[in-house]
Amino acid sequence: MVVSHSYPLSGASESEQWIYKITNGQMALAELGLNGFFIISGFFIYRSFQRSPDVWVFLKKRVLRIFPGLLMVLVLSFLLVPFVYEGSSPLTHVTEWYTYIPYNFSLYGFQGVVPGVFDNNYYHAINGSLWTIRYEFTLYLAVALLFVVKFRHQLVRAVIGISLLLMLVSYFLFLEQLGGISIIGLTGTNMLNLGTFFVMGSLLATFKFEEHPYKYWWLFALGIVFIACIYFNCYSEVKHLLYSPIVLLLGFTVLPVIDAFGKLGDASYGIYIYGFPIQQGFMYYFELDTSALILLSVIGSIIFGYVSWHLIEKQALKWKRKPFNRFNRRWLRK
Repeated sequence: MVVSHSYPLSGASESEQWIYKITNGQMALAELGLNGFFIISGFFIYRSFQRSPDVWVFLKKRVLRIFPGLLMVLVLSFLLVPFVYEGSSPLTHVTEWYTYIPYNFSLYGFQGVVPGVFDNNYYHAINGSLWTIRYEFTLYLAVALLFVVKFRHQLVRAVIGISLLLMLVSYFLFLEQLGGISIIGLTGTNMLNLGTFFVMGSLLATFKFEEHPYKYWWLFALGIVFIACIYFNCYSEVKHLLYSPIVLLLGFTVLPVIDAFGKLGDASYGIYIYGFPIQQGFMYYFELDTSALILLSVIGSIIFGYVSWHLIEKQALKWKRKPFNRFNRRWLRK
């Protein structure tokens, strides 16, 4: 996402991306990155659902994973504002500065802009990545509903499969009618598109996808189909069903460099939430071209991602094993 955001944030057109050119406009880096994020999330959130003894433990883990890191990036962004503010009125009179943290921390009251901040950048939002978190968390809540039938594994799989089918039908046949609907800040278009990738990832998780003995052959076969769909300009019609297993198969292909980074900690969430404001800061102070912005923001985002993981997220996750109260403590000892 950091690479894909570098294009619009530096004033470059999406059509300048190499992947946009070779796919005849069918793909953009931002779309591939975001869709892949929801596929992977759907897979691992379902696994978290399987490991959680009850819905409260599941939700506690999800809250601890999302909100501590989010709060820190919001606080740091709030503190950054005085250094980049160029509005005509005193900053202390700007209401949006005070509402920035509570609105975004609530997820569903997303606020991207503080007037007078980054007004001369190509994009004015402080952190344009945060709008996706409300969709992510809403899908967590949807997975929590599966606890009603948690120990009936075939029924769980059937519910996920039927949900996927209904979302695919809605996306391809009723998107015009449902796409413009907005509920608590969630639009139909985004919920159907991103949600379908998430549900597809969850469905594949029910089959222990990563343990399939022929996964490398599957990756090769799906790769051929993928290239064919790009060639015949039909990727958009099959993307949810085709891109999802490819992303997961690639993820379970052991690559030494990626594996080495993984041993340092899980910086993925931190990279995602810090990348955009880091890029906006670079553009504000240095007005970089696209290549320079990619290089510097990738380095900066990785550093902030690992710092966030070790100092904030990892520490917060230690609380997931602690009971809510004495009753839960006694229950956990049994």
